[in-house]
Amino acid sequence: MAMRRVASTAARAFASSSSSPSSLVFTRELQASPGSKKIVGVFYKANEYAEMNPNFVGCAENALGIREWLESKGHQYIVTPDKEGPDCELEKHIPDLHVLITTPFHPAYVTAERIKKAKNLQLLLTAGIGSDHVDLKAAAAAGLTVAEVTGSNVVSVAEDELMRILILVRNFLPGHHQVINGEWNVAGIAYRAYDLEGKTVGTVGAGRIGKLLLQRLKPFNCNLLYHDRVKMDSELENQIGAKFEEDLDKMLSKCDIVVVNTPLTEKTKGMFDKERIAKMKKGVLIVNNARGAIMDTQAVVDACNSGHIAGYSGDVWYPQPAPKDHPWRYMPNQAMTPHISGTTIDAQLRYAAGTKDMLDRYFKGEDFPAQNYIVKDGELAPQYR
Repeated sequence: MAMRRVASTAARAFASSSSSPSSLVFTRELQASPGSKKIVGVFYKANEYAEMNPNFVGCAENALGIREWLESKGHQYIVTPDKEGPDCELEKHIPDLHVLITTPFHPAYVTAERIKKAKNLQLLLTAGIGSDHVDLKAAAAAGLTVAEVTGSNVVSVAEDELMRILILVRNFLPGHHQVINGEWNVAGIAYRAYDLEGKTVGTVGAGRIGKLLLQRLKPFNCNLLYHDRVKMDSELENQIGAKFEEDLDKMLSKCDIVVVNTPLTEKTKGMFDKERIAKMKKGVLIVNNARGAIMDTQAVVDACNSGHIAGYSGDVWYPQPAPKDHPWRYMPNQAMTPHISGTTIDAQLRYAAGTKDMLDRYFKGEDFPAQNYIVKDGELAPQYR
């Protein structure tokens, strides 16, 4: 069967990737055999908003719009927003679920301990992009398949990043707050508002989202730089007008605006620490819609307080949902939001359709689109290695 997991493959992958002697080794096979499957979805609760748009499928109430389809095929579909702690609803279903669907916007953290308890688990699906809420090494060692809907929210996130760049450059939020508060103080906004034209913008990561952002930025006549593990082909590079920077720190020292577009991996976790931020221009603006844990939380706070970072905007936090006392809520010159950039209605329809397609392929024992795999046959996708 195309998607069968072979125990020896998983064991070899574990041996080559495990970073700790206490890591857990399990083996199981992905068998899309006939019969009812228990599928659990973890999504944010929408409450009164759930009925305001028939296409609002990404919430717990509307459950990707696949409940009727799944149940008509005899499968059990449990949906909950409750995902944290030993007594949460998700924990009750861990021992006997076959498939877990979650999103980056309300992630269910799939730890090695949860994988060990989930004796029937075969498939972990991310409705969206970014599967770092899963312990990928433990998933690979257990012979699980991890997949996401690659490309489903590329446009959504790139557009959001462009919006955040403009919000920071033009010092938009203080002006908006003045209107709300009945004030009128042009000087309080204009003293730190600039044009985007002529500024140097660098993206850390130039995958699908990073490339699209650079394309969207071209008409603004910026100086465009990018750092990535893979250099673009010269034709696309010339078309976009972006320059490859092999040395990350050298690129960062040139940038007026830095956009983070790299996945969260062991290599990128905490990569923007105190030392790296200090190498950046004083007054740099940072946009991060990638993952909150790529930044050293306190280092960002300190740099915003000192003015070394003149503005920080993004929609990703660690953990998520962010607690009320998260320091990014209270640092100056921030334009933070909950994790919303990739969950527009258009994106929801795309990642709901992609999730349904992969479930249908799973039931039939067929392979997924190759680009959707994050863990397959005990191997991690290149961006997570």
